[in-house]
Amino acid sequence: MNREKEYVWYASYGSNINVDRFLCYIKGGQPVGSSEVEVGCRDNTLPIEEDTFTMNHPLYFAKEAGRWNNQGVAFIGHNKSEDITYSKKYLITTEQFFDVVKQENSGIELDIDLGDIKEKGIKTLRKSWYGTILYLGESKGYAVFTFTAPWDINQVELNKPSHAYLSTIIKGLKINYSNEEIYNYFISKPGIEGNYSEEELRSLLV
Repeated sequence: MNREKEYVWYASYGSNINVDRFLCYIKGGQPVGSSEVEVGCRDNTLPIEEDTFTMNHPLYFAKEAGRWNNQGVAFIGHNKSEDITYSKKYLITTEQFFDVVKQENSGIELDIDLGDIKEKGIKTLRKSWYGTILYLGESKGYAVFTFTAPWDINQVELNKPSHAYLSTIIKGLKINYSNEEIYNYFISKPGIEGNYSEEELRSLLV
């Protein structure tokens, strides 16, 4: 590890749980199931480490994402709860984290002060879908961050995620979880509950 660089954990909870999809943000390229080609980071170095992670924040699906068939995508709620959200965290440089946030915010570079966010726990930098940064604690000596929306779960209309989007997340989860665990995890999530039948959701787990 290059000790001259600063590193943070980026904790993903949506399609970036899928390593192949996330690496398009690092190296550039078009993820399977997405209509967008990502530009990648200035530093294309692969993550130093990756590991499973859980968040005590509720997962939900909302909005209409053009790159994902104009259907819902994943967000997490601002406040801690008893809900468990499965995550995969990647140890990347702070510069790479900034570049990933930029790509998730339509190429707009945000003024990110990680020290300030650590103190406050959460900070909205831009009124965009993923313009709010959350500090989730420490792991192996490095800070853990993620990003979500400026609104909270009860302030937005929920929306069903597309098969392509949900399949991308499922592919990432299958490395560590069984089909039954993944089914039980998703079936009650806001945006999926009532929008996916048992048969439809199980068909994505094959």
